[in-house]
Amino acid sequence: MFRFYGILGLIMILLAEVNFYFKLEPFATWYFPIVWFGYIFVIDSLIYMIKNHSCLMNHRKKFLVLLVLSSVFWWIFEFLNVGVTNWAYDAVGGLNNALPGNWLKFVYKSIAFSTVLPAVLETYWLIRDVHLFDNLKLRRKHKISKTLIYGMMLFGIFALVAPLLLPKYFFPLVWVSFFFLLDPINYLHKQPSIISHLKDRKLKVPFSLMLAGLIAGFFWEFWNYWAVIQWHYNVPFVGFFKIFEMPVLGYLGYLPFALELYAMYYFVIYLYKREVKVLKLH
Repeated sequence: MFRFYGILGLIMILLAEVNFYFKLEPFATWYFPIVWFGYIFVIDSLIYMIKNHSCLMNHRKKFLVLLVLSSVFWWIFEFLNVGVTNWAYDAVGGLNNALPGNWLKFVYKSIAFSTVLPAVLETYWLIRDVHLFDNLKLRRKHKISKTLIYGMMLFGIFALVAPLLLPKYFFPLVWVSFFFLLDPINYLHKQPSIISHLKDRKLKVPFSLMLAGLIAGFFWEFWNYWAVIQWHYNVPFVGFFKIFEMPVLGYLGYLPFALELYAMYYFVIYLYKREVKVLKLH
C-alpha cells in the first residue's frame, strides 16, 4: 500500500516544480528541502509497498540519525570545496538576499544537506528491493592483503590532501578520498564494507549504491537547473558539454560518492556503536 506520506511527497514535488515557474516565496527559496523530502517520502513509500517495511515506517529514530549524519557529511564536503572551489551558490537574488543573517543561512543549508544521505540510501534500498543486481558476481574470490588495505588508506589520505594543495589537477580525488580512507578501516574492524562484498564476489551492494548515486545526482542537477537558488560549477579541463549545470563527465563522480557515503556512515556508526543502534544499509 502506498503510504500517506508518499502522497504528501508527490504533492511536495509537484508544488515545487510548478513553483519553478511562479517563484512564489518562501517556497522558491526553500525548494530544495521541499522537493528532496518529497522525493524521500515517495521512494520510502514505494519501498514499503514492495516489502511492507521501510525506514520511515519502521525506523524513524534511526532516520533522524541519518538526517544529522547527512548534514555533517556534506558540511565536510563544503569545507573541502573551500580549497577546490568546484561549485558555488548563486548569490544574486538568491541565498544572500532571501536569507539575511549567517545563522539563517546555516540553518537553511543544514536542513538542505540533511537530505543527501537519506536520498541516496532510499534510492539504494529501492534498487536493492527490486533485485536488479542480485545475480551479479565476480568470477572468483579475491584475497584481501594487508598491503592492499594499507595502500588504499594511504591513497585515501593522498586523495584528501592533494586536491587542497593542487586543486586544478587533483580535484576529482575528493569524490573517492573517504571511500579509500574509511572503507579499509571498516573492513579491518569487521564493519560492513565494500571490500568485504568484493571479497565474497558480491556486486549487488556496490552496483546498487553507484546506480543510486547516479539517479540521485541526476535529480539534484535537474531540479537545481530550474531553481531560484542554484549552484554552479567551476571544473577545470572537463567543463564542457553540460547536462543541466553539470558537465557530463561530472556525473561519474556520483558513482564513488555513493560508496563514500556508505563508508562514512559505517565508520561513524563504529565510533558510536554503543550509543547508536545500527540501521543496516544492506
